[in-house]
Amino acid sequence: MRHGVGPSSPALGEALRLAPGEPVDLSAYAPRAMPGGADAPDGKAAGLAATALLGPKLAALQERLYAASTAGDRRRLLLVLQGMDTSGKGGTVKHVIRYFNPSGCRVRAFKAPTPEESAHPFLWRVTRALPVAGEIGIFDRSHYEDVLVARVRELVPREEVTRRYEEIGRFERSLAEDGVTLVKVFLHVSYEEQRARLLARLDNPDKHWKFSPGDIEDRARWPAYQEAYELALERCSSPEAPWYVVPADRKWYRNWAVSRLLLEHLEALDPRYPPGDFDVEECRRRLLAT
Repeated sequence: MRHGVGPSSPALGEALRLAPGEPVDLSAYAPRAMPGGADAPDGKAAGLAATALLGPKLAALQERLYAASTAGDRRRLLLVLQGMDTSGKGGTVKHVIRYFNPSGCRVRAFKAPTPEESAHPFLWRVTRALPVAGEIGIFDRSHYEDVLVARVRELVPREEVTRRYEEIGRFERSLAEDGVTLVKVFLHVSYEEQRARLLARLDNPDKHWKFSPGDIEDRARWPAYQEAYELALERCSSPEAPWYVVPADRKWYRNWAVSRLLLEHLEALDPRYPPGDFDVEECRRRLLAT
């Protein structure tokens, strides 16, 4: 079991991060695991409480990141969420973004390319959605759809998929060099849990809009998708843009883990409020005189 961590475990990111360049076997990662050592919540109630405690810290760091950009700091953060249907990409966005000021966030959900998007290179639509300085960007699916779905459904030749791995690597390195902190998360849901979640959607008329018969067809391709993810995780994990595997069968753990990963990366950035470029006391005197 690859997700065993001891009581003195380091940051959660180190427990979840894939080693760049090493082969990936998703069957070695348990979707119901709760890595994190002594810091990991031991149940749903504790998990919800721990996630709530992260909220003020995340909000304060986001404000500092945004404030720093007003003084020329170009840094920003991009959270990339990938996973099989029902792994919780949308749910993660909903639970994580509530701690942030929406004016400093840029959220984009990527679906099948539009005719306009298909007329451009595959990274075109992603480049247009990137966060600017001081922002936190969140991608619900991403450019990885073009090496996952494209491979499984054979939308392009395998040689083209291989070329795209290399292009993604160059693209992400250029983002890192330009001040983007990439947090790429694979939400790892089990085959059994996906069935349960799809059945729950069928049982609830209010959730039918989230279901498509195509979900069953994609489920039949489960082994092919697992292989496609393993290849993408292996070939597109780098020191500048590593992948993190987050067990996603327990929704509360998923939300805590992603929130904690964001906190660790924002703390590492350590953005600072810029000093004022004016005479504070002089402005105070003038204001009091009005």
